[in-house]
Amino acid sequence: MVNGKHPPLLLAIDNGTQSVRALLFDLQGNLVAKSQVPLVAYVSPKPGWAEQDPDYFWEKLGEACRQLWATTDQPKEAVVGMAITTQRSTVINVDEQGRPLRPAIIWLDQRRTEGLPRLGGLWGLAFKATGMEETIAYFQAEAEANWINTHQPEIWRNTHKYLLLSGYLHYKLVGRFVDSAANQVGYLPFDFKKLQWAAGWDWKWRVLPSFRREQLPELVSVAQPIGRITAEAAAHTGIPAGLPVIAAAADKACEVIGSGALEPNIGGLSFGTTATINVTQRRYIEAIPLVPPYPAAVSDAYSLEIQVYRGFWMVDWFTREFGLEERQAAADQGVPPETLLDDLVSAVPPGSMGLMLQPYWSPGLKVPGPEARGAVIGWADVHTRAHLYRAILEGLAYALLEGAERIEKRTRTRITELRVAGGGSQSDAALQITADVFGKPAARAHIYETSGLGAAIDAAVGLKLHPDFATAVREMTRVGTRFEPQPHVHRIYTELYERVYKKMYGRLKPLYREIGEIINNH
Repeated sequence: MVNGKHPPLLLAIDNGTQSVRALLFDLQGNLVAKSQVPLVAYVSPKPGWAEQDPDYFWEKLGEACRQLWATTDQPKEAVVGMAITTQRSTVINVDEQGRPLRPAIIWLDQRRTEGLPRLGGLWGLAFKATGMEETIAYFQAEAEANWINTHQPEIWRNTHKYLLLSGYLHYKLVGRFVDSAANQVGYLPFDFKKLQWAAGWDWKWRVLPSFRREQLPELVSVAQPIGRITAEAAAHTGIPAGLPVIAAAADKACEVIGSGALEPNIGGLSFGTTATINVTQRRYIEAIPLVPPYPAAVSDAYSLEIQVYRGFWMVDWFTREFGLEERQAAADQGVPPETLLDDLVSAVPPGSMGLMLQPYWSPGLKVPGPEARGAVIGWADVHTRAHLYRAILEGLAYALLEGAERIEKRTRTRITELRVAGGGSQSDAALQITADVFGKPAARAHIYETSGLGAAIDAAVGLKLHPDFATAVREMTRVGTRFEPQPHVHRIYTELYERVYKKMYGRLKPLYREIGEIINNH
């Protein structure tokens, strides 16, 4: 009880790509109040660019909080602490007063900095010997800091701090340039093993040569204090001044523990814009050699993650390009189009009558590599858009299963069950296909807001409201709807996966390279 009157509540702010949500949780993981404000994800001043005014995020965060207080009967004095979780890899340059110097570059941005000098010296020789030379060049070209330094050098010279969105919002809330170590997912000089800024000899400083150490914020560990709400932040948000802010993690990492995937035998699947499979490990293990795991939303732990970069974005793509009928019907019925698309899936047998899809609609870093493209094979005259839609869901499940196998091989720990979160997890068809492809039970979390719940778990542990992460996850998460694999369907998927899907990328890779060479030369 708080002051002997009210059970304690935790405020979680979840600033995603599509919306910002202000959420109140109790210590049993029940969502007791919610406010959601939609976001314009980005603007595109030029093709491939994705930017947004940093103050827009702060404005919408304040709007979500004020709306929360206006629509709930939960007393503010019951709120004992808060944490925030945000989209990953969105970067902001600020001056000494914390004022943005340019628009934020959103994680969906596609600009690259070509023609930079390749990494030389001993590091260059080492990466060439291990076959990682192209991966490092990709890192170098993708790094937003390199683009800003090359094309807007005056802005880079005047950059006092280079922050992720999480760091910027923490500054606005507590008045200090401080961020959680578990938010540092991006092209930054960060040591993923030690969970701190990289040592001076690290190769990342060599491929990000414009960086000065003092441009980076102070880092604190998960569940440690970030600071307290300032009077200015309180006036903007309605959050009580002085409320402690606890370090959480990036949205995917929070989603993993918010869905209950704390142990290494539980695979946390995220059916979001980027689809991922994660497991939580206390040991530093690279699921793909020389590609580091990300920080977990648990102190001194790692989230081994395999990504399908366009993931359930492909469902939106299909709906936009082929789902006019469902979009119109959904608008009439006031339901998401994905709800009606499940009817398409049920009309098609498992395996989509031989239609096989490889969901590499965007390239990868190493597996798949930067040359990767998507592919659909096996077309015949029997196939319809319903077959294509089911093939998308099956292809995503195959790609995530391939990731799971890599993780199992590297960790020597078998994944025995699946927890599924993200927007796509609301599709019964997607969950059943996942269970059937993996041959393992797949379950939704008990609530949809798993990223926010993960942040609340971090706050609960940081404030000693639960003694440790194991207790907090046990008390605050539970299984919702569970989907069991169907043995006869799993056998069909296993044959298609082993005999066809796993061979597609290797055989098509040379052709992807040829396509890239031809397109880039014209």
